[in-house]
Amino acid sequence: MAESRVTGIIQSLNGLEDDLDSLNSKVADMKKQLFVKAQNEIDKLVEKIRKMATNEAELIINASKDKANAESAKITQEGEAKLSEIQSNIDANFDEAVKHVVSTVLKA
Repeated sequence: MAESRVTGIIQSLNGLEDDLDSLNSKVADMKKQLFVKAQNEIDKLVEKIRKMATNEAELIINASKDKANAESAKITQEGEAKLSEIQSNIDANFDEAVKHVVSTVLKA
């Protein structure tokens, strides 16, 4: 009878060991599944962040481009105004300049 009790205990321990191995295997599988799910979520978040960063960069670039275009237009307008001023000065003083040149040439 003692031998059958020992055998029963050993069989119970073997059963527990098998159950423990099975649980360890299931835990390992669950860890793998969690890792895969976490990696998928990370990949999705990285993609969303990239899209957001790209959109933000495009907004910044477009704003800079608009600012540069406005500044360029302002500089062009100022240049045209200066050119017009110089042209009107030339037109206003042309006759006097010609007289001065002719006078200088005749004196020589």
